[in-house]
Amino acid sequence: MKIGVIGIGVMGEPMARNLHKAGHSVTVYNRTASRCDGLHALGIVVAETARQAIEASDAIVLMVPSHVEVDEALQRTANGAIAAPVKGKTIVLMSTVAPAYSAALGDNLAAAGARYVEAPVSGSKQPAETGQLVILAAAADPAHIDDVQPLFDAVGKKTVRCGPIPTAMRMKLANQLLLIACFEAITEATHFAAGIGLDVGLFLEMAQAGPLANDVLRMKAPKMLADDFTQQAPIRHVVKDIGLVCDEAAQRGLRVPVAEVNRTLFSEAMQCGQAQDDAVGIVKILRKGR
Repeated sequence: MKIGVIGIGVMGEPMARNLHKAGHSVTVYNRTASRCDGLHALGIVVAETARQAIEASDAIVLMVPSHVEVDEALQRTANGAIAAPVKGKTIVLMSTVAPAYSAALGDNLAAAGARYVEAPVSGSKQPAETGQLVILAAAADPAHIDDVQPLFDAVGKKTVRCGPIPTAMRMKLANQLLLIACFEAITEATHFAAGIGLDVGLFLEMAQAGPLANDVLRMKAPKMLADDFTQQAPIRHVVKDIGLVCDEAAQRGLRVPVAEVNRTLFSEAMQCGQAQDDAVGIVKILRKGR
C-alpha cells in the first residue's frame, strides 16, 4: 500500500517505522521536519507539506494532537469544505477527537469523494514501537476497513470493529476513562505507600503479583521507582482525552466523578509546566500536599 503518515510524534514515528518494515510505501509529514530525520535515514520519503503526503498516498493516517491539526492537514474550512486532494483516497484518523467532530468529518470527507475510517488506538509509546496497538475501527461501510486492514496489521495486534462512525471514538473515550483512572490510581497508591513508610519497591512487587497486575502497572512501576517521567502517555494527551470524556458525559447527563477529579488533577499538572511529563508525573502534584 502507498501510505501517508501525518504527525510524526510519540506514536506516529514508530507507526511509520512498522509500516515501512511491513513493506508498505510510506510518505511522512510533520510540521517540525527534524522529527522525520530518523525515518528519512531508513529510506522513507519525507514530504514538505501535508498536501504532498496526501497526493503521494492511497491511504493517509492522521496521528496528530487534536482536531485543529486534522483540519489543518486536510485544509478543512469552518463550513466543512476540504481543499486537500482527498478524492478517491482513504483517510484514517487515528487521533482521539470528540465523537461529534468525527461524525461531521466523515460527512465532509464523503462529500469530497473520500473514504473515512475512524481508527483511534489503545496503547502508548511502547506498544506502538512493538506493533502491539489495539485498533478501534469504525466506518460507514465495513469494506472501507477491509481496504486498510493491512495497515492495521502492521501497527497493531488486534482490530476491534466497533460499528458505524463515531462508535470507535466513543469506545476510545470509555477506554481512556479507565486507563487514566489506572494511571492516577497507580501513582496515588505508590505515593501513599511511600508516605506511610513502606518499601515502595516491595509494594510494587506485591501489586504486580496480585489480582490487579496488568500491563499498565508493569510499565509504570519501574518509572515510579526511578522517578522517571519520560513520556509514554504524556500529560498533555491525558488532559485532552479526559476533557473529551467529561464533555461527552456532560452532553449526555452522565455522572463521571472520578473522571472529573482526574481532569482537575492532570490540568493542575499542565498548569505547573508538566505537559511533556508522562502521566505518572502527577506524583509531583501529590507530593506538594494540600
